[in-house]
Amino acid sequence: MQTEDVLGIFREAGAILEGHFILTSGLRSPVFLQKARVFMHADKTETLCKALAAKIEESVGKPDYVVGPAVGGIIPAYETSRHLGVPAVWVEREQGTFRLRRFEIEKGARVVIVEDIVTTGLSIRETVECLKALGADVVAAACIVDRSAGKADVGVPLISLAEYEVPAYPVDALPPELAAIPPVKPGSRNI
Repeated sequence: MQTEDVLGIFREAGAILEGHFILTSGLRSPVFLQKARVFMHADKTETLCKALAAKIEESVGKPDYVVGPAVGGIIPAYETSRHLGVPAVWVEREQGTFRLRRFEIEKGARVVIVEDIVTTGLSIRETVECLKALGADVVAAACIVDRSAGKADVGVPLISLAEYEVPAYPVDALPPELAAIPPVKPGSRNI
């Protein structure tokens, strides 16, 4: 599956939005990928995650676990793990820090983190930190769309199904045309 195939699925689902968006990272962008509009369709989600699972297995072999950062990574982690034939678990925030609250994983377990969209890689870096503290061997992270086009440092190798570089700006460096539009925050962090 190529980037255009992935973006075609997002377009079919009406998931490529234009306007002025506050991203989870705090950066601002004229484009938002509303993956929830894709994930509401089991067939589209299956197509993307089956391709991501194949790419993971080709790159690092079969992991012992797939871990998704809550909230956005839960659905793609689950569906990707289904195609890999391994358990899916997730980390969630507890007092602002990711914790593996509902599950245990064995020390030395080979883990791949699966995320929906990567912009700065912060959620993956925080997940890596949590899992390494538990003794897991985080062999890679994977995402459906890498908005940084390979520039985000996630702390482990990043496997992406699509690279789609979209501009993102600090709030104090907005282009005038973006600054003229009221911002909206459609993401899930801090809710």
